[in-house]
Amino acid sequence: MGRRAPRPASLALRGALERSAPRTDLAAAQTVWVEVVGGAIAAAAEPVAEREGVLTIHCQSATWAEELSLMEGELLRRLGERLGERSPSALKVLVG
Repeated sequence: MGRRAPRPASLALRGALERSAPRTDLAAAQTVWVEVVGGAIAAAAEPVAEREGVLTIHCQSATWAEELSLMEGELLRRLGERLGERSPSALKVLVG
């Protein structure tokens, strides 16, 4: 049996990236959350569920929940830029 030629590193890297890509829409949103909302908001609010295009965000306080509700359009736009067709169509903001 002959020796196989080495694979280009770019093929191995592409395969590793595909295998490590988020498998659910929630995981995809969680992956880009800090980049989309910034560190201050990410410290106080996090995506916890996704169902039928609605991304549920858990906030530490009613103040943050209100802020995210007011920013919903902008946040959905930013998520859409990063996630494309995996982007949520609405946010549901909970306090707890």
